[in-house]
Amino acid sequence: KKKVKISGRELASVPAQVFGLDQLQALEMSPERESCLRYRMELLPREISRLRNLTLLYMDSNNLKKIPAEIGNLRHLERLTLSNNHLSSLPPEMGALQRLHSLHLANNSLTDLPAPVCQLRNLTFLDVSDNKIGAVPSSIRQLEKLETLLLLFNSLESLPEDICLLRNLHTLWLGNNHLRSLPARFGELINLDWGYNYCSCNFEGNPLESPPPEVCCRGPEEIREYFLSFHR
Repeated sequence: KKKVKISGRELASVPAQVFGLDQLQALEMSPERESCLRYRMELLPREISRLRNLTLLYMDSNNLKKIPAEIGNLRHLERLTLSNNHLSSLPPEMGALQRLHSLHLANNSLTDLPAPVCQLRNLTFLDVSDNKIGAVPSSIRQLEKLETLLLLFNSLESLPEDICLLRNLHTLWLGNNHLRSLPARFGELINLDWGYNYCSCNFEGNPLESPPPEVCCRGPEEIREYFLSFHR
């Protein structure tokens, strides 16, 4: 891949020369160690749209407050990392990134799951942990290829039944939210690696009542049996 990695103390903007590299495939502007490098980039320039061959864009640990609509022109983008910024929304145009399979949005200021995210039908990995998300929309069902969904450290009080349609999920982290109950069909998520990876489905830090934690930790069959018992 044709790759550029930009490093330096207190980086505040993208060097203009970068936008002339129209064959660039990977652009990395994330500090390796946040304690050593203070990046202060608040805005990704609209000129990013010139890099139409980008497949990888790393923008973690900056000071981004907004993503330009022009990012929707990066139709070859496969991996986008925007964790550890100050984003409270995403532009609708991001829904056009149909080749995107990995999206990192942890530790931002999101209060809901942005609508464009649920249009990214080829996503296999989505990390929106450590935000302020209060609800997951029913449109999450459109992410049929999703294998990993990280929702820990948010403000979720419930989950939509539609999340149970994500049959390809192998990892689902729900820890440290405000969940008191799970959807009745939650036990249908049989591809979660319950028996092999104890944290493949993480509930810790939730005031769960239905089902109670001791049922949840036993896996999907016990959860399914718990809900079925109410209909006998």
